[in-house]
Amino acid sequence: MRPAALLALLVAVTAARAELPSPRFDRLTPLGGSPGSTVEVEAIGADLEDATKLIFDHAGITAEHLKDRKFKVTVAANVPAATYDARLVGRYGVSNPRLFAVSDGLTELAEKEPNDEPAQAQAVPVNAAVNGTSDQGREDVFRVAVRKGQRVVVECFAQRLDSQLDATLTVSAVDGRPVASNGDYFGRDPLVEFVAPADGDYLVSLNDLSFRGGHPYRLVVSDRPHVENLFPRAVKVGQPSLVSVFGRNLRGKASGLVLNDLPLDVIPETADPLRDIFNRGLFRFTEHPTAHSVLPTAATCTLTGLQHRGVPLLVTDTAVSVEQEPNDDPKAPQKLALPAVVSGRFDKVRDADWFAIEPTESGPYSFEVYCERIAGRADPYLVVLDEKDNRVSELDDFGIRANAFDGHLRDPSGVVNLTAKQKYRVLVQDRYRRGGPRYQYVLTVRKPVPDFYPAVIHHQNPGPGGTTVRKGGTAYLDLIVHNKDGFAGPFTVTAEGLPKGLHAAPTAVTGGDRAVVVLWADPDAPDFVGPIRLTATAKRGDEPLVREVRPYTRVWNSTDLNSSRPTRELVVAVADAAPFAVVPATERLTIEAGRKADLKLTCQRHQADFKAAVNLTGLSVPNAVRVTTASIPEGKADATVTVEVPANTRPGEYTFALQCQAQVPFSKDAKAATRPNTLVTTPSRPVTVVVTAAPGKK
Repeated sequence: MRPAALLALLVAVTAARAELPSPRFDRLTPLGGSPGSTVEVEAIGADLEDATKLIFDHAGITAEHLKDRKFKVTVAANVPAATYDARLVGRYGVSNPRLFAVSDGLTELAEKEPNDEPAQAQAVPVNAAVNGTSDQGREDVFRVAVRKGQRVVVECFAQRLDSQLDATLTVSAVDGRPVASNGDYFGRDPLVEFVAPADGDYLVSLNDLSFRGGHPYRLVVSDRPHVENLFPRAVKVGQPSLVSVFGRNLRGKASGLVLNDLPLDVIPETADPLRDIFNRGLFRFTEHPTAHSVLPTAATCTLTGLQHRGVPLLVTDTAVSVEQEPNDDPKAPQKLALPAVVSGRFDKVRDADWFAIEPTESGPYSFEVYCERIAGRADPYLVVLDEKDNRVSELDDFGIRANAFDGHLRDPSGVVNLTAKQKYRVLVQDRYRRGGPRYQYVLTVRKPVPDFYPAVIHHQNPGPGGTTVRKGGTAYLDLIVHNKDGFAGPFTVTAEGLPKGLHAAPTAVTGGDRAVVVLWADPDAPDFVGPIRLTATAKRGDEPLVREVRPYTRVWNSTDLNSSRPTRELVVAVADAAPFAVVPATERLTIEAGRKADLKLTCQRHQADFKAAVNLTGLSVPNAVRVTTASIPEGKADATVTVEVPANTRPGEYTFALQCQAQVPFSKDAKAATRPNTLVTTPSRPVTVVVTAAPGKK
C-alpha cells in the first residue's frame, strides 16, 4: 500500500472511532484528607467543559468549585476513615469515579519540591500522610525522625487510589546504609517496615519503577495499629464469630507469625455479619478492593461477604472449621465432614494442604477455593484424587473477562462428580509453592446450590467513562453474569430509583452470561445526576432469589491495563441532547420456536441537520436469538430487521438491543461555522423476545 493511501486509511479509521464527548476523569490530586478538614484538589481529564461539580458517594464529603478544575473539598468530622468515589459533572454529563482516601489520626502534608536528593529531603513526622506526585527520572526523598524501638510502617497508596504509579520504596539510614525496600506488596503498592535500633533520622525514597512523572500518590508513615489480615477468613451468618486480627503495633500478644523478618501481633475481635448479606448475595466494603492482584480487578464479583478492618471475609451458612497442620502428607490428610468450609493458610514455602472427604451420596459436588477474592495473595489450584490415587479432577482459574470488566480470577471453582462412600483426597496448593502469613484461602465443598452473581459496567471505549443518558437518547450498561453450580436462569433485572424522564425496561435473561441494560431519557427530561439501583430476581425451585446487580467501573484508559473495580453506587446522569434515537415498534415480540418475525424500527432525528443513514446491528444478542442487520436510509425514518428463533431454543424471555451507528455533524462550539461528521454509536431501546414452544413440544 502506498504511504498516502495508508495515511488516508488511518485517518478514516481514526475518524470512524470518534464519538460524542464523554467526561473522563483521569487524575485527582491530592488523593486524600482527614475528617474535619478542607483540602484543595485538582481534577485532570478530558471532555470536562463546564465541570463545576465534584460529587462524592458520602454526603459528608462536599466540594466547592474554585476555578478551572480546582475545588475545595470539605470532609465532615464524622466521615469514617475509608475510600470514597469522586465524580466530575459537566456539560456532557458525569465522569467515571476516582478514589479519595479519608484517614483519621494522621497529619496531612503536601510534598514540597525540591526533594530529589538526601540533602533536600523533606522532613516528615511519624503518623503523617504525604500527598505527592512522582518525578520524571527522579526520586522523592523524605526524612523521618524515629525513636529507638519504634516500629514504623511506610506505605504508598497509589494503585489502591486509582493512580497508575508503580511505586518502589526504600528506607535507608542517613549514612546510606539500606534498611528495607519493597516494590509490590498490595498489588503494585509497596510497604516497608522497620524497628529503629536507636534514636535518629531515616531517609524514605520513593519513585516510579520506570521513573515516570506526574502520577499521584499518598505516602503514609505511621507507628499506629496496622492490620495485615484476619483468621479465619470465613464467618457463619447469624452468629457472632471470633476472628484473630494480625498486624503491627496492635498492642496485643505475639502471634508467633513472622513477616518481613518482624513478628506480627494478634488481637481477638468479633465479626457479626448481617443476614441480609448472605440472603441477597452481597459484598459490603469500606476500603475499595483495588489491590487483590497486580492490577485492579473485579475479584470480589463472586464473593458473598464483607470487610472487617478492611479485610474481606466470606460469609457462609455452614459452620467454619480451620485447617490443621500438619496436613502436608497425602497419606495423613485432615478429615472433613461435608458440607465443609475450611479456612486455611499456606504456612511455609512448598506447603501442601491435604484433606480427606467421604461423600454420603453420589452425584455432583461443588468445590471452591476463595483466595484472590479475599485478597489471600496465593495462586491456588485444587486436585481431587480417589482411593487409588487416580486424578478425578483438577480445578484452576475461572471467571469472565469481557471488555472493561475483568472478573477472571486465580481461584479454583467447579463441580466434580463423586461416588457415595468412596474416600477422596483433596490437595490445595499455591501454584508457585509460596507460603507465609499472607497466603490464606478458604476451601468449600458442598452439594451444588445454583446461584448467580450479576454485575454491570458502563460500556465505554476506550474508556473509562461515566453513564450519561442524553436527552431524547439512550445509553447502555454491559451486564455480566457469573452463573454458579448449574444456574441457567431465567432472571430479570429491573431498575429502581429512576428520576422523572429516565426509563429502563426490565431486562430478561434466560441462560447465557452476557446481556445489556438500556436506559433512555425523554427529550424534555430534567437534568439529573445521582444513584439508581438495579436488582435481579429469579427462582431456585420455589425459592425466590433477589440479587443486587453490582456496579463496576473501568479504572485506567490503557489497552494493556485492562482493569476494573467495584463502586458502591451506580451513578447515572441525564444531560445534553441526543442527535437521534432508534425506537422499536414494540417492546415485546412473541415468536414460536423455529419461526421468525419482522421488527420495525423508527429513527427519531432530534438534530435538524442530521440526515445520514443509520446502520443497525445486533448488540449482545442472546445466542438463542438471531437478528439480521439493516440500515435506515439517509433522510428516512424506518427500517425492518428479522428476528429468528431456532427450533431448539428454550422457551422464555430474551432481551436485546441493536447497535445504531451514524455520522452526525458535531462541534463543541455551538457557534462553529462548520461541524465535521462524528461517528455516533448508541443502542436502540430494548426489545424482549418471548419464545414459546412449538406445538407438541414442552
